[in-house]
Amino acid sequence: MIYSAIIFDLDGTLLNTIDDLANSMNLVLEQHDFPVHPVENYKYFVGNGMENLTRKALPAACTDEAFIKSFLDEFEKNYSQNWHNMTKPYPGIEMLLENLEARGIKMSVLSNKSDPFTQIIIDYFFGLNHFDFVYGARVGVPKKPDPIAALEIASKSKISSSSYLYLGDSGVDMQTANAAGMYALGATWGFRKADELTANGAKKLIYEPMEILDLIKS
Repeated sequence: MIYSAIIFDLDGTLLNTIDDLANSMNLVLEQHDFPVHPVENYKYFVGNGMENLTRKALPAACTDEAFIKSFLDEFEKNYSQNWHNMTKPYPGIEMLLENLEARGIKMSVLSNKSDPFTQIIIDYFFGLNHFDFVYGARVGVPKKPDPIAALEIASKSKISSSSYLYLGDSGVDMQTANAAGMYALGATWGFRKADELTANGAKKLIYEPMEILDLIKS
């Protein structure tokens, strides 16, 4: 099979965002006199959206929904001011994007990060014009691993889902790819380990971004 389009996850796939996410959350935790977490822990907190990240970071005793919402608002405000302090593309990503664009491959981004943040971050690091579609979490659209957003991209691009590669670094991404009928590629440089990717249906593990070129049309 030769592939002509690709969907990228954002955090842990295109960009190493973990330090800015962790530092932004830990600062808010400190302000409330809650325990903070090492950066490594945040690799397992992210992946299912900002609200889920907030719930995992807060002490288990924090169950009041109004407080969780207020805390999430504080975190997002802090992150909106600090998302570009340490975040940067993974090695080889920019070269990969240049090569894919030169070959006419349709590229899109699908993240569980909120849509406004997704748009801002992609535009800052890569430019929105390089991608056909850039979607984060949107009201009324189920988050990954639900395949609806991935299938929406395929439908709007008028390219069958079977002609899509899907690159992500988590089990959620692999589940999304398979549910959408796309070829699930596991990015081993991201936040999760290779065994999680394989267990959740990765068809192939990628160790360097440029390996993807072997899977696309010439």
